[in-house]
Amino acid sequence: MKYFVTGGGGFLGSAIIEELFKVDSEASITSFSRHSYPELEEKGVTCLKGDLSSKTDVEKLDLSGFDIVFHVAAKAGVWGRDSDFFRINLEGSKNIFDKACEDEVPTFIYTSSPSVVFGEDDIIEGNESLSYPNKFYTSYAESKALAEKYILDKTMNCKTNTIVLRPHLIWGKGDPHLFPRVIERARLGKLKRVGEGQNLVDIIHVKNAAKAHIDAAIKLKENSSLNGRVYFIGQEAPVNLWDFIGEVLSRNQIDPVEESVGFKTAFIVGFILEKIYKLFGIIKPEPPMTRFVALQLSKSHYFNHQRAIEDFDYKVHISTKDGLEEIYPSK
Repeated sequence: MKYFVTGGGGFLGSAIIEELFKVDSEASITSFSRHSYPELEEKGVTCLKGDLSSKTDVEKLDLSGFDIVFHVAAKAGVWGRDSDFFRINLEGSKNIFDKACEDEVPTFIYTSSPSVVFGEDDIIEGNESLSYPNKFYTSYAESKALAEKYILDKTMNCKTNTIVLRPHLIWGKGDPHLFPRVIERARLGKLKRVGEGQNLVDIIHVKNAAKAHIDAAIKLKENSSLNGRVYFIGQEAPVNLWDFIGEVLSRNQIDPVEESVGFKTAFIVGFILEKIYKLFGIIKPEPPMTRFVALQLSKSHYFNHQRAIEDFDYKVHISTKDGLEEIYPSK
């Protein structure tokens, strides 16, 4: 089959490509990204350069003949120019989905995020009936939610069937963001526990996320009644966030986090810092605290994965224990 992957050079995108070659020996894969990725070309991937947020770049693409589009590319993060998040995550998603519909691609898998339903409250065993919050505390979450809504609305009126996946806190070997960020802050002595440290969160190993994308795509091709469905995916069970962080630090010979700050204090500090940074137009470095980060680090946010299990036989192939051991082998 022919596969088209946006953001194929990224952490999740490259994992999806690697898995595609494993499950389909005849796979023909094209990656569309802003940068060059010689390592993908060496594997036989056709790499196209372009900007998803540019209608001109996207309209030049010919998606007819592709069986599946995996739209993985996004601008992630808790801080940055609001316009960048909406340009890449919203307008870019509109452009590529419109093109997929125009070229009548049969199957489209969109990588969203559980942050699209995260507001101010704990989420415990949340399911796909959760609505978008009244207020977003990061442009990333808002732009992803608007893109998700656009795709879900439009898929009902075109020949392209769509599934939306919401993987939470993707990690694994080669992770360029989550673990390195935590480790760096801890080594600099800038990591403090926010809240009481009892909050449970979903995480997902990158290989589990990649397999879920492919399994969902295959099942959607077989069963068009899944069109327009949304799924949360994660590990076998949520983890205590601060215990998990402590395990990562321990495996890197870093002392555990001893200092803590109350949620309300962190939230207020985040609010003040956001105002100051926006007033002076500071993009880098990002604020040491934001309201969204305060919420994420202190609240529980984990989900029920039963719908994914029932609809496309979602499985956890790499356990949390094995995933950590793969990155940081025990001596």
